[in-house]
Amino acid sequence: MIIRNPKPWHNERSQITSKRLYLKRRHFLKSLIGVGIGATAFSLTGCTQSESEQALKASLKRPKISPLSTNPNFSNLERPITDEKLAGSYNNFYEFGGNKSIWLKAQDLPTEDWKVEVTGLVKNPKTYDLDEIKKQFPIEERIYRFRCVEAWSMVLPWVGFPMKALIKAVEPTSKAKFVRFTSFYDEKIMPGPTFHFGELPWPYTESLRLDEMANELAFFAIGIYGEELPKQHGAPLRAVLPWKYGFKGAKSIAKVEFLAEQPATYWNTLMPNEYGLIANVNPEVPHPRWSQATENFISEGPDLSWEIKETQLYNGYGEYVANLYS
Repeated sequence: MIIRNPKPWHNERSQITSKRLYLKRRHFLKSLIGVGIGATAFSLTGCTQSESEQALKASLKRPKISPLSTNPNFSNLERPITDEKLAGSYNNFYEFGGNKSIWLKAQDLPTEDWKVEVTGLVKNPKTYDLDEIKKQFPIEERIYRFRCVEAWSMVLPWVGFPMKALIKAVEPTSKAKFVRFTSFYDEKIMPGPTFHFGELPWPYTESLRLDEMANELAFFAIGIYGEELPKQHGAPLRAVLPWKYGFKGAKSIAKVEFLAEQPATYWNTLMPNEYGLIANVNPEVPHPRWSQATENFISEGPDLSWEIKETQLYNGYGEYVANLYS
């Protein structure tokens, strides 16, 4: 008899939540207020609830990615996958605004003929289009936990390729120690958030150490739920770093630069005392304005509410990344 001792993030695939009806907005808003996290209602000016649900459904209908297989090392978790419509209607995308129901405004993102420039301290600089990315890199599905610095979390089935594959292709020089991701920005269609910190440092940028980028977990997503990325998830290319807080996952990446020195980044420029370079999930290190000891897991239940979970160090991925920070 074989006895399997599951890893901390493992569970049976049969427990994964299927795609179900979109969460009722009033119930969801009530649950948000109940846990003390601010959000706006999922109401669209001039639209009925049915019309807004149809618009959301249309925004999530993307071409399927095939052939596609799930990496068995990242296929099972102890939590169910977050419902697709819920995950697609509760997003941060600060280029378009500061509320969580930003999915509608994000549909203005232009994704046709997308190019990603890879440059800096590399031997093989290159500008990729999406077709080249799909052909050159090993595309697979990985089911990862997602943890926001705001203390809410999801489980999401990303589709993409490991960042180390890009490192191998472009061959960083020995001087390269950091990588910077720069997101697409067009001030004509991206109004930014309504709250103000003064001058905002657009375009959005994020950064990793090169050894973090080379880690097995570090992932570029081109899809989710077996389909190409919807715009609200950061189409057509975003960074996925499951052991870090979600703001590190730069959306709609247009440039990847390999650098010798640590670069400035968006949130670190605005609030250096709150958003540092490392940004690892750590329940023992509180945010200056709230605790990180627990998180509100967004899934589905009979009362359509949050489920409070204890936060795990490195979001439960210490086996892969703890050695990076010893």
